[in-house]
Amino acid sequence: MKIRNPRTGEYDYEISPADADAVADVARSLRAAQPQWAARPPEERADILRRWADAVEAHRQPLFEALRTDTGRALISAVEVDGLSATIRRWADIAPGLIAAHSNADVQLAHPTVTNSTRLVPYQLFGAISPWNFPIILSTIDAIPALAAGCAALIKPSEVTPRFIAPLRDTIAQVPELESVLALIEGDAETGQALVANVDYICFTGSVATGRKVAEAAARAFIPANLELGGKDPMLILASADPERAARTALRASVVATGQACQSIERIYVARDIYQPFLDALVREAEAVSLNYPDIGSGEIGPFIFAPQADKVAQHIDAAREAGARILTGGTVETLGGGKYLRPTVIADATADMAVVREETFGPVLPVIPFDTVDEAVAAANDSDYGLSAAVVAGTAEEAEAVGIRLEAGAISINDGSMTSMVWDAENESFKLSGMGPSRMGDSGLLRFFRKQALIRQNAEPATIAGFSEENLG
Repeated sequence: MKIRNPRTGEYDYEISPADADAVADVARSLRAAQPQWAARPPEERADILRRWADAVEAHRQPLFEALRTDTGRALISAVEVDGLSATIRRWADIAPGLIAAHSNADVQLAHPTVTNSTRLVPYQLFGAISPWNFPIILSTIDAIPALAAGCAALIKPSEVTPRFIAPLRDTIAQVPELESVLALIEGDAETGQALVANVDYICFTGSVATGRKVAEAAARAFIPANLELGGKDPMLILASADPERAARTALRASVVATGQACQSIERIYVARDIYQPFLDALVREAEAVSLNYPDIGSGEIGPFIFAPQADKVAQHIDAAREAGARILTGGTVETLGGGKYLRPTVIADATADMAVVREETFGPVLPVIPFDTVDEAVAAANDSDYGLSAAVVAGTAEEAEAVGIRLEAGAISINDGSMTSMVWDAENESFKLSGMGPSRMGDSGLLRFFRKQALIRQNAEPATIAGFSEENLG
């Protein structure tokens, strides 16, 4: 399977997708090793994970170079690689305490002669299917706490960005105890289907359409499905906000990573009192942003990782223009050196029926819509199939929060935007079509990988059948 380079447009890498038999073989091997892994004390698993973090740091350069080629961007690739070791260490530090806190022994129950002990029993084999936009982060964000819980883990990264798999495998090989319970497989959609059929718990990050297929397959396999799907995140900017500060915040929250992030701001609703100054400031800020072409070491906007996504974004922009919206800056996908790029695109006069307002665009596109009342803005923000996250900007945090709690989304950034990309310990769950299942953030990020087993102890003589004789009624 040939793999495209997002900066050059050339097909300069290839993978051999694992078929169903190969996936089943890997799954059997992981299952065989998992009981010994789960039997280790949580502190011992944590120490092994820390050794993996050491190996990641020792292999930082090859990981970075592979990811930079995968995604066509340098700074965010460095952040991802450094974030991997930090995330491993974070879970290694907190998992033993969480496991201890949620386990108990000999707790007195309501029945005077009965006590209970609660065991946390990890799912045997965890599986992940991850997307192309943040390849390392989203391949490991669920697998690391699953491993800390005592699960074995099988990961299928996206076939669009597979170059990092080999150097990441090299880091795992440095930790033999981990290598027996953690595997990455190369593959396509069929590989992903086989993975779902062979695991006990599946996490998927990606589109709603594919998420539905994963959920349906998980239901047939009778296993839990944890899904984080698309978003169409709104930002509400109230009349009390500083329009220039709000414009800088909105721009960053919308176009970082070329807008190829689930939590990117994709709709901006602005109080009419400050609409024009905000729009002027946003256009000015957007026009100051530069592409990181031809030098990957300069500029803020990288190429589209997945070329067909550029075509979809262009369709949204063209349809909005044809329907009467004004493109104030940007608006044209450029092919440079074989890569596809789009400068920040500010759109005025967009309406609720346009695809650029209703559907996930997944690019650096900022439709700006004025509102007259807060009620109107809240209704417009909630008029969506999505509910991943949202943002409110106001003169005070208290004012923003009062509006934020009215929004139908799992995480609300107050006087900022897209904060779930920076803050990983705030529990939240997706609303509507943006996903299902427990939070991958906070304590639930670990605890979701356990089933609770109760050991209910009778400390007196057990009841006998004689006690249930009908004669006892009188």
